[in-house]
Amino acid sequence: MKVLVAYLSSTGNTKKIAEAIYGEINCEKEIKPIGEVIDIGGWDIAFLGFPTHGYGPDKKAKEIIERLCTKGRKVALFVTHAAPENEPVVEEWLAKFKQAAAAAELVGFFDCQGQLSKGVKFIMKIAPKKEMRAQAKMDNSKGQPDQARLENARVFARDIMKNFRP
Repeated sequence: MKVLVAYLSSTGNTKKIAEAIYGEINCEKEIKPIGEVIDIGGWDIAFLGFPTHGYGPDKKAKEIIERLCTKGRKVALFVTHAAPENEPVVEEWLAKFKQAAAAAELVGFFDCQGQLSKGVKFIMKIAPKKEMRAQAKMDNSKGQPDQARLENARVFARDIMKNFRP
């Protein structure tokens, strides 16, 4: 069996999760930035990771997901975001990733909190929208993904691989 772990990461959050997932795969495997991936047809399963930008996948991420997640491809998505996983609005964001990958066979989905970049937090603090400023003040993402979230990613990978049949 051949497994690909590919990721898009601006701040390093999604890369950390990708590395945790990659470490749990015990077969022929490869890890690389998603920009180096042209097609996922050469792998039995592809773990594809993305950060959340603007409350879902940004335009670039959406295009990549739609290009790679075609009929007949088995995909496990993983997504990082600055909000705690139990925030109700997070489900709305994640649904946009799932929708972009709808053509593929989605064999698993994982999400976790990552640290909000300082630049984005600064922009949020001075944003005209009151809600954005409030979110920046409430940000509790420093140090994420922490060891517990990395372990959750490892468990996700082990579960997918245990239950996966090419």
